[in-house]
Amino acid sequence: MTYSIVAFDEETGELGVGVQTHRPAVGSIVPWVKGGVGAVATQASANARYGTQALELLKNGLDAEHALAAVLAGDDERERRQVAIVDSRGMVAAFTGSMALEAKGSVQGKGFSCQANMMLGSGVPEAMASAFEASSGSGSGSGLDRRILGALDAAQAAGGDVRGMQSVALQVRPPGGGVGPVTRLTLPGTDFRVDHAADPLQELRSLMDNRDAENLMGSDEVTDSLERARSEFSRASRMVFHGEMAFWYAVRTLSMKHQEHDEAIALLVPIMEKNPNWAVLLHRLPELSDDSPLRERFTSSE
Repeated sequence: MTYSIVAFDEETGELGVGVQTHRPAVGSIVPWVKGGVGAVATQASANARYGTQALELLKNGLDAEHALAAVLAGDDERERRQVAIVDSRGMVAAFTGSMALEAKGSVQGKGFSCQANMMLGSGVPEAMASAFEASSGSGSGSGLDRRILGALDAAQAAGGDVRGMQSVALQVRPPGGGVGPVTRLTLPGTDFRVDHAADPLQELRSLMDNRDAENLMGSDEVTDSLERARSEFSRASRMVFHGEMAFWYAVRTLSMKHQEHDEAIALLVPIMEKNPNWAVLLHRLPELSDDSPLRERFTSSE
């Protein structure tokens, strides 16, 4: 009932899992990733213990093949399972039980494994593998999370789950990243879930676009140059435009950093009109000077 990919990026050392299925909250069951250790996808009649057990075995020195053999040996229901493991050296191992529902299968390549069961037709793992391999190399311009998303897109284009789509999850951990949630405020990485949606892959892409746009506009390398800040804001807005990103760009970059108050005000007007509570937040900012033209232009209800 699921298609997934486990993958290792030898250039960055990142490990990741991407998965989509026609069940809610797939991210709570299938993907297991520990930075510097390994990544596991457990699906079909999923045994969530495979995730914790395999990661612990990898942490203690086993490679993917031996970790897989160990978790399977302890499960009398293994023929109903499908599982894939990649370790921190890029070695992969996968298993598809004889009782997993058709169409099913898996394909392994350098540092990755793609697997699927209960698909509309054959060829889904092969399509995922082709898309992932085509996006490889330092000149691809895509991080591991985008490459994984591309593989999930390819799976859906090849027919996907016979029942359709419902939920998706994508986790990528850097070396040293833990099992728990990782955000851009702590360690680089990706941890996104769409638990229930008509088109979860599109929702996932929107989340990633939103993150990338905000990261771009929060970079001093970008905002220290007014010309570059304007250019990148325009580019980020084409990716995803929302009031949060525009508010901070107008206040911190245009007004506070570059004293472009009129430009900042022009950008803030429609935001304030749509939601006057942004003005409340504006007046609460301790870093905004008392004589800022923004405070004068936008009055607070407090």
